[in-house]
Amino acid sequence: MNITVIGAGLIGSQLAEKLTAQGHDVTVASLSSGVDLLTGAGLDKVLKGAHTVVNVTNSPTFDEKSLDFFRTTVTNLLAAGERAGVQHQVVLSIVGVDQVPQLDYYRAKVLQEELVRAGRTPYSVVRATQFFEFMEPTMSWTSDETAVRLPSTPIQPIASADVVSALAAVAAGEPVNGIVEVAGPDAFTLDEIGRITLAARGDERPVIVDDQAGLFAAVQGDALTPGPDARLASTHYRDWLNG
Repeated sequence: MNITVIGAGLIGSQLAEKLTAQGHDVTVASLSSGVDLLTGAGLDKVLKGAHTVVNVTNSPTFDEKSLDFFRTTVTNLLAAGERAGVQHQVVLSIVGVDQVPQLDYYRAKVLQEELVRAGRTPYSVVRATQFFEFMEPTMSWTSDETAVRLPSTPIQPIASADVVSALAAVAAGEPVNGIVEVAGPDAFTLDEIGRITLAARGDERPVIVDDQAGLFAAVQGDALTPGPDARLASTHYRDWLNG
């Protein structure tokens, strides 16, 4: 199958490698390869002959500007896809994204989903929980030399490699015209996973529960945890940390 991966970051690079290993004909499109989603430059070329497009791009900002980014880039990508005869649009999103309207970036991702859903091309939305790889950066936002402050937000994080496996399976299959949720096997609170991470790193700083600290302070209840039909990956966070 001819598959174009839009985005060459953490997920896109792994996804291209995995799909290629599975025997697919993969094209990777990113700004560094001359494809500009904001202007549409290069899209017609990289989508020529593509059956499926997997969009794993990210906004350069997490504020209100992300709304304009996704509005413009998705509109351009869908239009180019129609011109090229693309049969399946796959987009990576976030579990619970529609439950946190307080966050500009989450509202922008909801807009991204809505635009894909309203398009003429069959689609699949893959919603993933927070990546293992983002746990330490998340902690750094509310840390100093003496302590780490984190809210007690429930999460069920997943390894990026497992997200890639889920995306590859969806991309190679038929459009679901709906949402597929993927998550890790274990549920934590954010402060709990902070303590696990610090212990694995030999960091003796305490984790202080502060429900006003950081990005996820805006999240209410278990909005970021998967539903009962989610596909659960096999990689455990503690094993990943020690791997």
